[in-house]
Amino acid sequence: MWNFSQYGAKIAAVSDEGKSYSYAFLAQQGDKLAAAVGKRCLVFCLCRNSIGSLLGYTAFINHGIVPLMLDEQLDKDLLVSFLHLYKPDFLWLPENRVCEFEGEEVYRDCNYALIKRLDTASYPMYNELALLITTSGSTGSPKFVRQSYKNLEANTHSIVEYLHLNGTERPITTLPMNYTYGLSVINTHLAVGATLILTDKTLMQREFWTLFSEQKATSFAGVPYTYEMLDKLMFFRRKLPYLKSMTQAGGKILPILHQKFAEYAQKEGKEFVVMYGQAEATARMGYLPSNISLEKFGCMGIAIPGGKFHLIDEQGQTITTPETVGELVYEGDNVALGYAEKGEDLIKEDERHGLLQTGDMAKFDKDGVYSIVGRKKRFLKIFGNRVNLDETERLIKTQYQDLDCVCAGKDDAMTIFITDDKRIKEIQSFVANKTHLNFTAFHVQYLKQIPKNEAGKVLYAELNKLC
Repeated sequence: MWNFSQYGAKIAAVSDEGKSYSYAFLAQQGDKLAAAVGKRCLVFCLCRNSIGSLLGYTAFINHGIVPLMLDEQLDKDLLVSFLHLYKPDFLWLPENRVCEFEGEEVYRDCNYALIKRLDTASYPMYNELALLITTSGSTGSPKFVRQSYKNLEANTHSIVEYLHLNGTERPITTLPMNYTYGLSVINTHLAVGATLILTDKTLMQREFWTLFSEQKATSFAGVPYTYEMLDKLMFFRRKLPYLKSMTQAGGKILPILHQKFAEYAQKEGKEFVVMYGQAEATARMGYLPSNISLEKFGCMGIAIPGGKFHLIDEQGQTITTPETVGELVYEGDNVALGYAEKGEDLIKEDERHGLLQTGDMAKFDKDGVYSIVGRKKRFLKIFGNRVNLDETERLIKTQYQDLDCVCAGKDDAMTIFITDDKRIKEIQSFVANKTHLNFTAFHVQYLKQIPKNEAGKVLYAELNKLC
């Protein structure tokens, strides 16, 4: 995956304590860690944005060992259930958690430890299987996306090409390493000999921005929630002379926010790139070139180099007319092999053969630029009318920019969750007026906080239980 030796003493990563680690260090220590594992097998990696986590991930991928990436703060009972389903040979985890698990410690480095487990099954694995990673928003599910070496290489090369990445980049981590978007930032920048600034600090913490300035960060990545928070934190007033680019994926950003950040980027001589992807396509499928980001704000963009988009209607026929909504289909070498839900699934071969029905509804304009309208399953029938839940959320957020809201529910009964208990009736009337439907179809419910995962994506399954 990476030829670290070509970069030698060049700095690959800097920790938030300011300690530097070279590419030669990753190569040498990676060889030692892989030797301690000793064979191709499954390893559970409990991830944090640290050098120990990075060392484990890169060593395993480069030596044909298959990591399953999990959040280090994952609920213990949930982790135990995953261990029972997959029976991995090893755990790679922070050294302060070694005492929590049965097994023999066989290696330790960079504040991480390798535990050889007792309860293993050594399930046979497909020879092209490289990585197991959670689908977005499903950290509580045993379903993981099976990504191949070809998937990782194809997507890495494509992203490097369209973002014009090179060895001068200094991206700071803003997303979890176990999240496909966060991992793609690592994959691509290591491929060009850049320097990763590793931190678990959030954009809401002063320490993050201190590190950002001290280490002269040149880029960061974010989901829509990230940019909502940045807007509230008066990001546009910050002096960030070394910042070159900002990327956004993980869901559709509000058009008004897209416009704001595109205007800021144009004014300050920076790049703002909106992207589109899923774990099922390794990471990225589409992007909006920065030179048309302002002109086409609200759009998702075009297919990445090496990929293709088309739309299909409900009968599966290809749509050729602009501004016609259909399901988005993607074709490319980065389309993942399929899913695994237990150890026995690791032997499965390629089930998709480069073709992915995304489950997203989209349209394209006269210039061939695509826009995401909503999820295929995120529609309700309200008194016979088809209502898009994602579009309803955008209507509310555009009108009430200080309000966090999410829509869920079932036919003829939409539930709108909001974080302001004084606006319940106001929101109900607003949505009824905008949709021209009777207000009785809309139930507005107050929540102190909308449930989201560590990447800032809404946990819709949790909300559906409250409807």
